[in-house]
Parts: sequence; structure tokens; C-alpha cells
Amino acid sequence: MTAAPAAGANVSLGFPLSAATTRALVRAALDEDRAFADITTLATVPADAHGRAAIVARSAGVIAGLPLAIAAFEMLSSDIQARVVSRDGERVDAGGVVADVAGPWRAVLSAERVALNFVQRLSGVATLTARYVEAVRGTAARIYDTRKTTPTFRALEKYAVRCGGGVNHRADLSDAVLIKDNHLAALGGDIALAVRRARDAGRPGICVEVECDDVAQVEAALAAGANVILLDNMSLDTMLACVARVAGRVPLEASGGVTLDRVRAIAETGVDRISVGGLTHSTPALDLGLDYLAASGNPK
Repeated sequence: MTAAPAAGANVSLGFPLSAATTRALVRAALDEDRAFADITTLATVPADAHGRAAIVARSAGVIAGLPLAIAAFEMLSSDIQARVVSRDGERVDAGGVVADVAGPWRAVLSAERVALNFVQRLSGVATLTARYVEAVRGTAARIYDTRKTTPTFRALEKYAVRCGGGVNHRADLSDAVLIKDNHLAALGGDIALAVRRARDAGRPGICVEVECDDVAQVEAALAAGANVILLDNMSLDTMLACVARVAGRVPLEASGGVTLDRVRAIAETGVDRISVGGLTHSTPALDLGLDYLAASGNPK
């Protein structure tokens, strides 16, 4: 039986976790924060206090990770009612309401930090990705992520890249072949041999990509039958030369030294893909907060 989509998930983006995995991850985060033993809230908030609060964007961005936030609140109390206002993948303006929750005040307070941590982190990835996507708009280039992800959070961070309009590179080391300089070093730099061995050892139809440092290596990778050629830390002039040599026969991916200031110029060389490690390895969190709207219950 297929589980129903989690609250706040955009089905078309493919939220990567099952309901059971989502619950397990969120429970681990709540346990890490000792949310079920929140001594401040237990001491100061009456057990019968109920209220309503909203997750509000302090700055504009793209939302990702709401299913995790909603699960955090609901795990503290089955009486929590959550309403999603801005779904994953949607843009929100500064001051915009992302979601609101109502129910036992203790549950709302004790789940607050875990809920916000998930959404702030993943929304930061989605927001930065959207900025890169916008920067290359009108060119043929698409923005890709990398494997430079937080350990154990790769599926979520790659989901957040999709929320921001980016494209996922290989999911893991078994997903595709990417022959880099250190692999070539083991074979004396022989690109043809590396590609041949990769095809012999890999499953039929697997994508074989070769990282190249200069035009000569690009020509060797093309001759060897690489499916994708990665242009590693090349100057714009060298990229232009490689685009002209390859002439559309295989996709070209630019990587290394990619910044928002430079990405448009890279895209205008004619490359097909631009991979950006910074989408996931050094993303600032989107500024979100929980604003309390109304409360009920008498102090005791």
C-alpha cells in the first residue's frame, strides 16, 4: 500500500521519505533535543493551555521541508492541528505565513525548534538553488547539485534542490560512473582505458562521465565514448573552446569555482550543466520564526 503524501509535500517534487522514515527521523531529532522532557515548558505552561501559532518567513525564499516540521508538532501531541499555507517548492515573501499550528501549547513550544531547524535548513538549500536557476534563465544550462551533502541528509537536501528548480546529479557512488583525476592517476592518465574498464565493470547502460582539466583531455574523453564530460575548474575561454570542439555531441558540465557572480558567464559559454557544491555544503538557512497568535487556558 502506498502511503499518503505528507502534509506540506509537493507530490510532483517527490518527497523522498516514506511516512515511517519521516516519523523515525523526526523522533530522533526530538529525542536529541529532549523535547519530551522540556523542563522550561513543563514548569511554566499549564497543561490545559491551548493556542495557535504561525511559521512566518522573516525573509523571502523558497520553502522545503514542511512535512518534517508538521510531523514534529504532531508527534508531541495527537491534538495538534496543522495547516500548510505555502507548500514545498513555493516562494514566500518576507512576512508571509508558511504554516500554522493549533493545539496544546506545551506541544507547540516543545516541538518549535526541531520543526524550524528542518524547514530553515532545507528552505535555505531551495532558496539558494532558486537564485542560481534564476541567474542562468534564458540560457541552455541547468543547475545541478553534487554529493557534497550533510551525512545522512542527502535525500532531503537533494529534494530541497528540486524544490528550488535545480536538478539532481548522481544520488550516490553506485548511481553513475564519474571518472576523476584520482581515478585516472591509477591508470597513468589513460582516459580510454578508464572508460573501457568502467563500461566492462558497470551495469548495462550506466552513464559514464569523465572529469577533464583541458581541451586535450576533453578530446580523449569524447573519443573514448564518454556520455558526459565534466569541465573542471576551467577558464571561460577554455570552456568556450571545449564547447566548440564537442559541438553538442555529448553534454558538457561545468564544475569548480562556480559562484552566483560567475554562473551567468559560465552558462553563456554554451555548457549544458553547471554543478554547484555550494547548494548543499555551505547554504545559509532561510530565516523563519514561529509567531504566537492566540492562547487560551488559565494559569494555575
